[in-house]
Amino acid sequence: QLGCSTNPATGRSQLNLMSRSQEIALGEEAKSQLTGEYGGSIGDASIHNYFSGIGRDLSTQTESDFASLPWEFTLLDSEVLNAFALPGGKVFVSRGLAEKMDSEAELAFVMGHEVGHVTARHVNERISKQMVVTGAAAAIGIGAQMSDSDVIKLGVPAVVGAGAGAYLLKFGRDQESEADALGMRYMERSGYNPYGAYEAMGILAQAAGDGQRQPEFLSTHPYPETRLRQIQQRLQKEYPGSLQDKNTKTFPGRYQS
Repeated sequence: QLGCSTNPATGRSQLNLMSRSQEIALGEEAKSQLTGEYGGSIGDASIHNYFSGIGRDLSTQTESDFASLPWEFTLLDSEVLNAFALPGGKVFVSRGLAEKMDSEAELAFVMGHEVGHVTARHVNERISKQMVVTGAAAAIGIGAQMSDSDVIKLGVPAVVGAGAGAYLLKFGRDQESEADALGMRYMERSGYNPYGAYEAMGILAQAAGDGQRQPEFLSTHPYPETRLRQIQQRLQKEYPGSLQDKNTKTFPGRYQS
């Protein structure tokens, strides 16, 4: 629905000037640019199926009709520590970031967090606000008069830059907290211990402080210390059982070199 509407995943009202079909078109257009910049996708079919299987499980736990989006989960062949999502259900995690995770639950949180950015329609929200601020929405006609090509022309540079080939959009504290909460919700519904969220964020916070390889993930997903505190509070309030049994599923060894 165009304009201000209540999002079924977050329960809050937000401004969305792109339709569902336009979000999907934007995600499809930007996908190849970002995939190529990050070394392409992992070619091993067993790894791809394993990774995609986790993602599909998470996507089926989403609200309303989000599960029917054309979800795609891509493991990028890059040592850069990063994960991001495009509108319409395109989720990406780098091999470098996956290798940092010590359990499947931790990876499920990272992926669930990105699924949360999609269901919360955060990219749509940010681009819509930019359109209002710059006057682009009025110039081309808000909502129904925007063609998919108009959306791509405005949206792709906002997401990946004009030929920069890197994910540009940075989310605010509230959006990151929202995606964390949704990621924990989806991973718990998929059968994972949500304590994996705390472990995953702890790994990222440690990587940010080691001074050797700053996670690119934290340039677009900032505030690891704040998010760690919020995740711990959420565990205590919403998932108290997870703190009594902190066991998480382990990897079958596919990501370890």
